[in-house]
Amino acid sequence: MKEETNISGEVISIMRYWYSRQKNNVKWAGAHSEVYGLECGVRQGGLSSPRLFSLYMNRLIEELSNTSVGCSVDGVCINNISYADDMVLLSPSISALQKMLHICESYAEVHGLKYNADKSEFMVFKAGTKTYLDVPPVRLYGAPLKQVQQFKYLGHWVTDDLSDNLDIERERRALAVRCNMLARRFARCTDKVKVTLFRAYCQSFYTCSLWVRHTQRAYGALRVQYNDACRVLFGLPRHCSASTMFAERQIDGFHAVIRKRAASMMRRVRGSTNTILQTLAERWDSPILRRWIQLHTAVGK
Repeated sequence: MKEETNISGEVISIMRYWYSRQKNNVKWAGAHSEVYGLECGVRQGGLSSPRLFSLYMNRLIEELSNTSVGCSVDGVCINNISYADDMVLLSPSISALQKMLHICESYAEVHGLKYNADKSEFMVFKAGTKTYLDVPPVRLYGAPLKQVQQFKYLGHWVTDDLSDNLDIERERRALAVRCNMLARRFARCTDKVKVTLFRAYCQSFYTCSLWVRHTQRAYGALRVQYNDACRVLFGLPRHCSASTMFAERQIDGFHAVIRKRAASMMRRVRGSTNTILQTLAERWDSPILRRWIQLHTAVGK
């Protein structure tokens, strides 16, 4: 660990002592189990746990990247994307994907880990209208993985046709839930308080900067939900003017919120030191960049 971080040897010794002497028990229905030692893993919720787990997994990420097997962009290998223990492998072929899975299996065996084949899935992206009917099995520890048409990664829905309609619908439903909660609990608050609550709970639009391919129907449904959320919270008539409603309360309209989120994402991507993000930021033909530019050049409605 010392060679991979600038943490002092004294701190490393403290961490080693701390983790080698962990004692736990299980509480259930008011009763406690016998005390037992915890021999693997990091403390859930601990401030140091994300960094420690990253150090644990860094060598696997490096090993996968150094194979040059899998997807690449402009000569940069982008065959794995990881956040904590959520890992995605990207490959143009089943054979290359299987090779990367073998690397993960070997690394896990050496380091006392084991992947859960029941919780692992694979998806084949469609190339335009082309579909693949006969897909060879992908195996983890000899067990075939389930093929899916959609999966949620870090809260964002990814589909095999690269459509964002499902993720937009996820956000629309979540917005409806948050709006109803605010309307029930804070109906008697002042307008100033409601404005603060609306900005905090109804303008997040999680991962909206990644929405590139979607129908106007799905996008419009989210806009209508956003407008209705404001009307419900402030007790306004259903058919009152949305632009007037937002202007009087100094609240950003739907399109303004989306543009600000996209601009913030663009700034962070271009300023990032991450190799993958730097590579994607330099691709002027990127669909995401094209979408960001469109948001700031098109006439707002």
